[in-house]
Amino acid sequence: MFTKTSWIKLPRNVVVGHDVLGDVREVVADTHLRGRPLIVTSPTPREVAAAEIVAQYEDAGVDPALVEVEEASFDAVETVIDAAESAGADYLVGVGGGKAIDIAKMASDHCELGFVSVPTAASHDGIVSGRGSVPEGDTRHSVAADPPLAVIADTSVLAQAPWELTTAGCADIISNYTAVKDWRLANRLKNVEYSEYAAALSEMTAELLVERADSIRPGLEESSWMVVKALVSSGVAMSIAGSSRPASGAEHLISHQLDRIAPGKALHGHQVGVAAIVTEYLHSGERGDWTAVRDALASLDAPTTAADLGVGEDELLEALTTAHEIRDRYTILGDGLSREAAVEAATKTGVL
Repeated sequence: MFTKTSWIKLPRNVVVGHDVLGDVREVVADTHLRGRPLIVTSPTPREVAAAEIVAQYEDAGVDPALVEVEEASFDAVETVIDAAESAGADYLVGVGGGKAIDIAKMASDHCELGFVSVPTAASHDGIVSGRGSVPEGDTRHSVAADPPLAVIADTSVLAQAPWELTTAGCADIISNYTAVKDWRLANRLKNVEYSEYAAALSEMTAELLVERADSIRPGLEESSWMVVKALVSSGVAMSIAGSSRPASGAEHLISHQLDRIAPGKALHGHQVGVAAIVTEYLHSGERGDWTAVRDALASLDAPTTAADLGVGEDELLEALTTAHEIRDRYTILGDGLSREAAVEAATKTGVL
């Protein structure tokens, strides 16, 4: 008898469009969240969006609490947890880029409160996924948490975000190509649980951006629409899979290792994009799809080389040869890439 059970948690509402920032309170009400919200934000997003959301609640006779975080850290998560408890918050609204949203997501999960995501930059798929990413020392932790009950993405706000944040989000999605290939490989060789549906959704999302990379341009709301929908689809794929596998493979391990070896030199999305060029080469060889990955990134003005990332040759090679040690996740890196193989892959693809 078939007894398998799968519990998929997805956002109830995803609202994307022009000037939808003005609909936050209405969208939240539709999720049946009631009571006092705690708005979690950071300095720039506070000015761009959070202040307007606070005003919406005040105009409706609700007194929202607000907490501002300066950096992504476990201390910041504790600060938000304390603020939620002190304010008697009934739910949390994360307003900002990856930092504020990830922190609000983890704090709400700890407090067992509902969470709403209001991104001000299309910089990564954490705006909808059930995971948060927090650096600690020379490592970065990926923490499981419930996904948001609603996502409200105002394309007029997103289009004005720094272009490098948007290109980082695009590169993060494009790297799904190699993440799914790693997932299939782990399924074949290690019998890792695999979801054909989640994998197909993740791949389709990456293909969408690769095929339309030359039409994604700064300041265009149409571009923001396309990118944020891709980020949402990637986050949904992870929720369906019940893991980050559809969007995180060897390219993410390499990025995490770069965070340790060369901290603060490049954005996460840019790192995984460059790493995906190399890992695609490892999967498919010299005649494979790594050129399509590289060309799409180049068309988006995203980095395609270690030099573009500000990373030195020795730093990249160390990341490539030691990334398999980051976590117990089987990828194309196997039990480790030799320095000779790393040099060949990075040189053939022009990453070095």
